[in-house]
Amino acid sequence: MLILVALTLYAFYSDMRDIYQCPHPLVQRLQHYFLTYKEAPDAPKPTTEITHIYDRGEAYDVIRRSQEDYHKHFGDLKQSLLAPLRDS
Repeated sequence: MLILVALTLYAFYSDMRDIYQCPHPLVQRLQHYFLTYKEAPDAPKPTTEITHIYDRGEAYDVIRRSQEDYHKHFGDLKQSLLAPLRDS
């Protein structure tokens, strides 16, 4: 999702609001990048897979749920960071 947001800075991509609006060769290049960018050149087999591509709505839902999980696990990070400053 961040890549698509970054791509909207370019005039050609600025009207695209979903991955399915992108040209297929671009999607293939993005998939190749994410499948290979951390692989060692001599890796015997890939360790990464793309199970499916989220559309815009699914991506926002995943981000929202991730933020909720983070908040449940770590609480209010801003308050945690500011507490030592208030206590001193």
